[in-house]
Amino acid sequence: MSDLGGGEAPRHVDIAIVGGGLVGASLGCALAPLIERLGLTVAVIEAAPMTAKLDAPWQPSFDARASAIAQGSVAHFRTLGLWDGLAEQASPIRRIHVSEQGRLGATRLNAEELGGEALGQVIPNAWLGRVLHRRLAELPLDWHCPARVEEIRPVAGGHRLTLSDGACLEAGLTVLADGGRSGLKERLGIESRERPYDQVALIAGVEVDRPHDGWAYERFTGDGPIALLPLKGQAMELVWTHEAGQETDRLALSDGDFLAQLQRAFGDRAGRFRRVGKRHAYPLSLVTARETTRPGLAVMGNAAHALHPVAGQGFNLALRGVMDLVAAIEAGAARGEPAGSAATLGDFETRRSGDRHDVIRFSDGLIRLFGLDSPLLSHARAAGLVGLNLLGPLRRTLARRAMGVER
Repeated sequence: MSDLGGGEAPRHVDIAIVGGGLVGASLGCALAPLIERLGLTVAVIEAAPMTAKLDAPWQPSFDARASAIAQGSVAHFRTLGLWDGLAEQASPIRRIHVSEQGRLGATRLNAEELGGEALGQVIPNAWLGRVLHRRLAELPLDWHCPARVEEIRPVAGGHRLTLSDGACLEAGLTVLADGGRSGLKERLGIESRERPYDQVALIAGVEVDRPHDGWAYERFTGDGPIALLPLKGQAMELVWTHEAGQETDRLALSDGDFLAQLQRAFGDRAGRFRRVGKRHAYPLSLVTARETTRPGLAVMGNAAHALHPVAGQGFNLALRGVMDLVAAIEAGAARGEPAGSAATLGDFETRRSGDRHDVIRFSDGLIRLFGLDSPLLSHARAAGLVGLNLLGPLRRTLARRAMGVER
């Protein structure tokens, strides 16, 4: 990667990616064939210092957060030539068990029913980022890190970006992949719809006393949903949703008391919990941008849509957006259209809108259905879980959607 020093005259780039996290880095990697074949110039602007050495020995942390990668996303990473590296630290999800506390109903999704080895994979975020950035380091990108976009304004043919490192860029297409944290979206007048869940996700690594055998669990309890994802060895990623304010006491508990409360809430299906890492808490809302494209601009990842984590669809939805944007840019180039043209971004929006709408509706509906406290609804949910487990074709359809191989 190369750094551009500051200068009075703005430098033109075809695409500026604001945010070098998982979504922005995935987009940079996905653009590699077009950089090579079409000579596209791409800049990446990342505010956080990237201090980790890419060639340093890998030291996985028990506290590291992880992402559930659907099988459809695995196929995308294979296309990008990244899967062999990611697979070194990936743990397969072979089966998913969905249940509700206090009810007999349960649904089991099994990869074998679909003729595959896994429904998805779980990868530590640190490793995912390491593999992506190792690939970015091989590409002729204009890399600005650490740097922030201090000013962004529309100009003829795109946007002008003034950066904190002194550089000034004019980009034909600017992609906001900053998680929505920079405020750039708002500065451009793009509003978001926000629907708070009044919930907080408590996330931690836990260890169980027996092999998990690739099982992932979603359990809906009176306190909120609990998700467990398989990691290497007997470790699992815990996502425990709490009503806002209730997480404070659990964050303050000793490890032993926390594990005892988790055991009571989840039960013994996964075994006995015997270790927990550092606990982190994140407030939850459904956030959707009212606009995701304008001429010369695309909004992606959490900047476009922040979803509840229990359904595990956020990054997978964003990665499909990455691949669709690259496909739209490639199709536009074949027509002689620049990356930021209205026609190219209109094509991208057409590719994305149905998938985005369906995933947001599914994720939000799932959380709201199981969040309603009603004896009648509880019985109906239990009957639904039992019925879904008995109806093979319907269960297989749900599994295929979970895998990201069917939209």
